[in-house]
Amino acid sequence: MSLIYISCAWVVGIFLGSRFNLPLILILTGLIPLPLLFLVGKHKKPIILASLCLIALFGGAFCFMSSLPTVDEDCLQFYNDKGAVEIKGMVDRDPDVRDRFTHLRLSATEIKLDGGWREVSGTGLLFVTRYPSYSYGDVLLVTGELEEPPGYLAHQGIYSTMRYPKIEIVETGKGLGVMEWIYSLRNRLSQTLAEVLPEPQASLAQGIILGIRGNIPSTLKANFSRTGTAHILAISGLHLSIVAGILLSLGIWLFGRRHYLYIWLALGTIWLYALLTGMHPPIVRGAIMASLFLTAELLGRQRSAITALAFAAAIMVGISPQILWTASFQMSFLAMAGLIFI
Repeated sequence: MSLIYISCAWVVGIFLGSRFNLPLILILTGLIPLPLLFLVGKHKKPIILASLCLIALFGGAFCFMSSLPTVDEDCLQFYNDKGAVEIKGMVDRDPDVRDRFTHLRLSATEIKLDGGWREVSGTGLLFVTRYPSYSYGDVLLVTGELEEPPGYLAHQGIYSTMRYPKIEIVETGKGLGVMEWIYSLRNRLSQTLAEVLPEPQASLAQGIILGIRGNIPSTLKANFSRTGTAHILAISGLHLSIVAGILLSLGIWLFGRRHYLYIWLALGTIWLYALLTGMHPPIVRGAIMASLFLTAELLGRQRSAITALAFAAAIMVGISPQILWTASFQMSFLAMAGLIFI
């Protein structure tokens, strides 16, 4: 239960940080209950827990405030709505291919001003045509107008957009080798599905298994939406549970329960699948919960679904505080909480 209270305090602190500009010194209020330890002989655990919860509460508020970008000349957002600019940066995710266009996440490194090139930081979302195609790790030189993005993109850490810029590929293969291998594997699996299945079954399988939904025909998407079954197309914790269950059974069959090899096999595969499908909030939530369950099995501790859920929420908002306001995060956690309590 202690982990539940601390995790909830952290998430509430993230929310408070978005509403109030709280000074960092408030984190010291977590020390206030500690002198009571010398006055009581028993019941020391609630005092220590209260202290940790206060530290987590105000620590979460500070975490949110420190995650906000500082809008100055070194920030990409500073140049929004100021006319055409020339930017150099790297594609930091696998391109999101849609029906008529492609989304590219560009991690900017330099911007060209009157005085020459200047270092800059920030992530921009580029709307580009489907062809020519680009890959993770490509270093691009783009020219266009930066615009203020819609609010939902800001929750994803994107504070600038650029529509159909002029693009020149400067270098390729500059991303992390592991991520390049994972994205290459994802594309090969997607191509294999397209070769062995007819349409629209191939694009449907790509969406359900790999999280690649851009190839699904718009008419098919409309049919799923009209019948209230669009959630079937989204990668969720259910997919991860199926993968984890298969790997656990396979691991026990191959290695038995000696040395807990079946747990390490399941843990590795779970996070590989999460990376393979794009690290969407529901799949990350499922991966963290599954990892906590498997760790409890490894350590011989009791397993609790609500503890795993609260801890997963705390980790996710700690890594990316803005995720607390995304619909996929909220729906995933509320749905899971409903399954646990009801």
